[in-house]
Amino acid sequence: MTTKQKAYIALTLTSIIWGTSWIASKIGVQKVPGLEVAAIRQLIAGVVLVVFFLIRGEKIPSWKELRWLTLMAVLLFISANGIATVALKYVPSGMGALISALYPLCVVIIERIFYKNTKITLGTFAGLFLGIGGIAIVFYDNAFHNYTEGYAWGIILSVLAMLSWSVGTIVLSRTKIKMNAYNATGWQMLISAVILFIMLLVSGDHIPLSQIPHETWGAIAYLVVASNLITFAAFIYSMKHLQPAVASLYAYINPIVAIYVGSLVMNEKITLSIIIGSLITLVGVYLVNQSLRKQKEILTQTTDADAM
Repeated sequence: MTTKQKAYIALTLTSIIWGTSWIASKIGVQKVPGLEVAAIRQLIAGVVLVVFFLIRGEKIPSWKELRWLTLMAVLLFISANGIATVALKYVPSGMGALISALYPLCVVIIERIFYKNTKITLGTFAGLFLGIGGIAIVFYDNAFHNYTEGYAWGIILSVLAMLSWSVGTIVLSRTKIKMNAYNATGWQMLISAVILFIMLLVSGDHIPLSQIPHETWGAIAYLVVASNLITFAAFIYSMKHLQPAVASLYAYINPIVAIYVGSLVMNEKITLSIIIGSLITLVGVYLVNQSLRKQKEILTQTTDADAM
């Protein structure tokens, strides 16, 4: 088997498993508070990664690195992953995945407003319009099915989680910290778990570990092993050995997998409006990503030309 074939297998794993992770999280929050599910998940995965890299000789992060790791932990694993997990108590897993996929659109808007370094081209505007319009169609259709009483609250939480992930992505791209990416992720998970457990103790919104049902432990085990460990490695492998445009296809497949598997496992209804709205949203995200990619290529070419 060639390296490229292995990379495509890794891409397939990334697309499918990260899509099904939304359903696993949905199962996890049925009888256990969402933040507690996120805390246990991040603690186990974080300990595994941190211990693994310490054994391999990686050093404990400095105070400067720990401050940065804590910031990223708050943005990516508490405000993003944690809140998104809580939101799944109230919204279908497919809806949560679809809103999460909107983060490139949010990144464009934030970059444009605060950094003035992203142009809103016709393609970008069309992508933003389609992305928001598609979500509106799905939201409108889901609202009539009245999945849960807290549906609107779940949407708000999902959007807040997506915004936090967008900010975290921007901060990550603009910060230069010389750490192994896997090791850094492990520390972020571990730090986020500690903060989440403190939040749970203060709020009192948690249940004893001995009372957590078997299906929740099964969901957490799947999230840790399949999503946090195996799929993360597969994602990095595909990014290294495939063109960025190909490797990023997982972002468009995840929501589709979540919607389809959610209908099978969780009996989440699929209607023609949901299908059409989802496809429109993903086309919008694709157009925005293409627009950003072209702008980066032009900037790179200009920089290279100036250097000659």
